[in-house]
Amino acid sequence: MCTLSVTHRFTLAFVVCILCRHTTPEKFYIEACDDGANEVLTIDRVSTEMTLIGRKDIPPSAVTRPICGIMGTLRLVAGMYLVVITKKKKVGDLLGHAVWKAVEFDVISYKKTVLHLTDNQMQDNKAFLAMINNVLNTDGFYFATDYDLTHTLQRLANTSPEFQEMSLLERADQRFVWNGHLLREFIAQPELHRFACPVVHGFIAMRTCCINGKYFDWNLISRRSCFRAGVRYYVRGIDSEGHAANFVETEQIVQYNGAKASFVQTRGSIPFFWSQRPNLRYKPKPQISKSGNHLDGFQRHFDSQIITYGRQVILNLVNQKGSEKPLELAFAKMVESLGNGMIKYVAFDFHKECSRMRWHRLQILVEMVADLQNEFGYFLVDADGAVQVQQEGTFRSNCMDCLDRTNVIQSLLARRSLQSQLGKMGVLHVVQRIEDQADFEKIYKNTWADNANACAKQYAGTGALKTDFTRTGKRTRWGLLMDGWNSMIRYYKNNFSDGFRQDSIDLFLGNYAVDELDISTALHDPKDWKFLTLPIIMVVAFSMCIICLLMAGDTWTETLAYVLFWGMASVVTAGVILFNGRDFVDAPKLVQKEKMD
Repeated sequence: MCTLSVTHRFTLAFVVCILCRHTTPEKFYIEACDDGANEVLTIDRVSTEMTLIGRKDIPPSAVTRPICGIMGTLRLVAGMYLVVITKKKKVGDLLGHAVWKAVEFDVISYKKTVLHLTDNQMQDNKAFLAMINNVLNTDGFYFATDYDLTHTLQRLANTSPEFQEMSLLERADQRFVWNGHLLREFIAQPELHRFACPVVHGFIAMRTCCINGKYFDWNLISRRSCFRAGVRYYVRGIDSEGHAANFVETEQIVQYNGAKASFVQTRGSIPFFWSQRPNLRYKPKPQISKSGNHLDGFQRHFDSQIITYGRQVILNLVNQKGSEKPLELAFAKMVESLGNGMIKYVAFDFHKECSRMRWHRLQILVEMVADLQNEFGYFLVDADGAVQVQQEGTFRSNCMDCLDRTNVIQSLLARRSLQSQLGKMGVLHVVQRIEDQADFEKIYKNTWADNANACAKQYAGTGALKTDFTRTGKRTRWGLLMDGWNSMIRYYKNNFSDGFRQDSIDLFLGNYAVDELDISTALHDPKDWKFLTLPIIMVVAFSMCIICLLMAGDTWTETLAYVLFWGMASVVTAGVILFNGRDFVDAPKLVQKEKMD
């Protein structure tokens, strides 16, 4: 992993911890209630201007409400809105700094009324508000007021004094700042930085554990990238800048007796141009784009990965037969064509190797890359703050969704790294194995399974599959049953609600901008006649078929004729619907066409 300097000191400008929002018909006043500062952020509800004033200038008539933080501002049809965190939950402490989970939010209009809008505009504004709340209600937003959650320990340790003096907003890794679009007004005015902080999306768990009577802190942080963010089937592959869909940086951190260690892995969609649009089929066939410069986008992706993380080992876990095979072949060919010695490609057919419950065969892959993992190492700082070891590269894992198979493999590699870290720190004895520490192993497995569920809900809409293996170390029949249930829920959401979820993410991240002056929005997309008619015909035909079976006619031939007629009608209609599957799924409305192709 790339390095810059040696130690890390927290001298950055802190964000205020406790805020009060004072509201009048003309202005919002955001006051820091815990640090004795005299400055108050004021937001003019008419001009939208943001300035600083003194506490004595807050009108006594203002209505006061406590808030936990500012997410930022955004513009909808009705005008500007202020988004604030109204409830938070402490996750734990990281290097002595409190880390919070944002639990509840409020979206407050600058305008006091929406009577200036037409009926259509009111409906559009209501729909946009529902989209914003849809994102905010997706579990997994975290923040800290005096710690930079967007960077790994190694990146923070290898920075310049100038970097350390920056505010959290200035120094944050923009890949992981999910409220970056909402904070654009704050970023433009440095004097306002202390009133807002970057919010990451993903998963954070902090556990205090004990082995051999020695207590240590074990933390797991997954940072979900906001570049090419979206939902399962509508966002695949990479964009023209090389950003991969569902890219997640996962860092495992251990702290013991003043020493700290970190091991970083990444996951991301197969990095060239491909798609897998929903079409009512259980598993749409992946399509590799016939246009676009695949190798250029591929190189952009890995150039940025190498700069950020060092050497790359690709763990491609997709099937090497069936519909996934062309993706595996194309991936291997591009690595070969690129000819970059910093990249190594390892293909492992997860489903084939682990079929018939042979989950012990995952050790084949772990042993296959063991030497490379030893070469990469991990980041380690001793109790005196001196860097002992640097991580020189990362494993970039992927399956089709970069969720279920990927998480299983990442948990196994992270455990192997943790074994070495705890041994070097003196927590584990030389002959001891983590797997034999029953209490810690239970915490470890359940936390990685929770990480899988969080990432899966954010991308696919349901909890992860295969978490029974992650939690228990073996596959169970109950786990298979739950995987089937989650697969059915995914099918429904991916076909009938993910268009709305994709629109919500694009609106929240600023990929789609609302124009107050535009009276017609992309939300007004009239459906083709067959979208409404054919499902009704199919339901009526199928219902009549059942009725004919239950209420027999005078003769069996008459009954058979009716059943065949209505049965054929329902089958033909279902076939037409399936043939035109894309017309019947819930597709995004706000995304540019070229972005979805």
